[in-house]
Amino acid sequence: MIILIECLVSIVLFTLIIVPSVMKNPLDHICDYPKPIMEKCYELGLAERREKRFSKKDIVRKFLVCIVFAFLFSLVLYKVNGVTTFLGGALSAYVIWLSVTWYDALIIDCIWFCHSKKVQIPGTENMKEYKDYWYHIRQSLIGTLLGIPVALLVGLIIFMF
Repeated sequence: MIILIECLVSIVLFTLIIVPSVMKNPLDHICDYPKPIMEKCYELGLAERREKRFSKKDIVRKFLVCIVFAFLFSLVLYKVNGVTTFLGGALSAYVIWLSVTWYDALIIDCIWFCHSKKVQIPGTENMKEYKDYWYHIRQSLIGTLLGIPVALLVGLIIFMF
């Protein structure tokens, strides 16, 4: 039951971090948009063209967020859940990670992003790619894989406690 509560708390925190940021300035998240929308924004001069989808700064930021999450997951799982084994920590962390990843894909992306005018960038409003559900599912599959090293790190940290 406690893991369910932790999943829900993680989902709420994720929502409070992501949704206001996207609504404030969708262009800050342009690297998370489907490629045709990104290209249209470059063509319109709304965003600076990048050689790669994610800059070094984006990758470092995402990496640091993963490390912070690993330590937070470890602390909560150890102190609140009483998890003391590598496997228990890794599996619990992965369950929480998956709950957020698939919430992001299904609720934030496929329901909110695909149907909200508030995330549409001026000049790209009528693009069919805003409703590309498969794009969001593919991205979530990547997120699902990215959770594995984070979960393993959580297990390692808990094992070292």
